[in-house]
Amino acid sequence: MPAEKWALQSHRPVIVVHLHLHSGGTTQRTLLADTGAGSLISAFELVLPDADCALAGSAAAHSVVLGGAYGGTFPVCWVRISIAALGFDRRVRAVSVPSAPTDFDGIACFRFLSRFNYGNFGSTRQFGLAD
Repeated sequence: MPAEKWALQSHRPVIVVHLHLHSGGTTQRTLLADTGAGSLISAFELVLPDADCALAGSAAAHSVVLGGAYGGTFPVCWVRISIAALGFDRRVRAVSVPSAPTDFDGIACFRFLSRFNYGNFGSTRQFGLAD
């Protein structure tokens, strides 16, 4: 079973993904792994800043209403992300918000995280995903 682990950042769990850009390149993004963001049936899997959605996303497919840290109506676009160690390379839906949370490049929500086995896998200083 392939797995990838990342050190906690600001004492919080993160995952690192590669965001595929319209220009053909990729850029690395560190996302807060937040199982409390959204649900299994949410219309999105990631929360990314507007700038990243402009660099890598499709035109807005629809909008969603968010509560909590990002209250209001925001557009949802498709972005392609990859995690090489897991063989993951897919398009996923991302909510486009004005700015990323402090110390992170965005949020990996419960719908995305639930694709994998996840947790600290016995290390209190790491967070990981396994396929």
